[in-house]
Amino acid sequence: MNRIFYAFIALMALASCANSYDISGTSNVSTLDGRMLYLKILENNDFKNVDSCDVVHGQFHFQGSVDSMKMANIFMDDDPVLPLVLESGSITVKLDDTQQVVSGTPMNDKLFGFFKKYQQIQNQLRELVHKHDQAIMNGSDMVAVNKQLNEESIRLSEQEDKLITSFVTDNFNNVLGPGVFFLVTMGNQYPMLSPWIEDIMSKATDYFKNDPYVKDYYKKAQENQEIMNGTRDAQSGMQPEMEAAPQVNPDAAPAPTANELLRLRFLKNRKVRSRNRALSRSWALISCKTLHFISLVI
Repeated sequence: MNRIFYAFIALMALASCANSYDISGTSNVSTLDGRMLYLKILENNDFKNVDSCDVVHGQFHFQGSVDSMKMANIFMDDDPVLPLVLESGSITVKLDDTQQVVSGTPMNDKLFGFFKKYQQIQNQLRELVHKHDQAIMNGSDMVAVNKQLNEESIRLSEQEDKLITSFVTDNFNNVLGPGVFFLVTMGNQYPMLSPWIEDIMSKATDYFKNDPYVKDYYKKAQENQEIMNGTRDAQSGMQPEMEAAPQVNPDAAPAPTANELLRLRFLKNRKVRSRNRALSRSWALISCKTLHFISLVI
């Protein structure tokens, strides 16, 4: 009997270790020193605090266990610092003035490999702004310059769109698919049934569709589409706002009126939509100097 009891205790201990995470972080960002960081997970469309620690001499540490793999965010007060995956193993976080990297476990390596590719495209898009400004200073033919830059912008935006779409679809059945979907859509003022959303949902697995955030976002996007189509009354109380979608600055926005949604439909159909569709989905980027998310809205 005792042997069975001890065997049971040993199995429980092994199971606990299997779900344990250990996050060791370093930072050379002076504004972080002495500050409190919070480790939060997204549950029921809200961020739940699971751990906290102080940054002491550029070092910080989280340790604990989870019942399953989860997407998480490190916060400084109410400001998100960076996303990561809580999974079994030793996780390393590096924050400095040039980059923020999480590594050491399979899913985090995969996620930040994606971020690296995304950032490379963003760097090329920012370079187009530099080329534009330089052309003005050089007295170049701006009609020709703008034509060339516009073509490059379209190419890069399509490349960005393909990168995000393929990453989400390749990770439909793990936390990365819904997690990146959240990062892409969380800055939208209203959930919209864009071609990208429709494409993703037409391919999605049940695991992805049943993620609480994805399910809630898609339902409200469909309701907003009905308002734009004139088949749903925005003022009748039938159209709820996306109240539960966590925002970086979660100021409660009123439910959209029919006129607002019609205006959004008009803007969506303009020629610039195809060029800026990926950017208009409000990608959450990390600003290394101010350590908060920047929502890009074009």
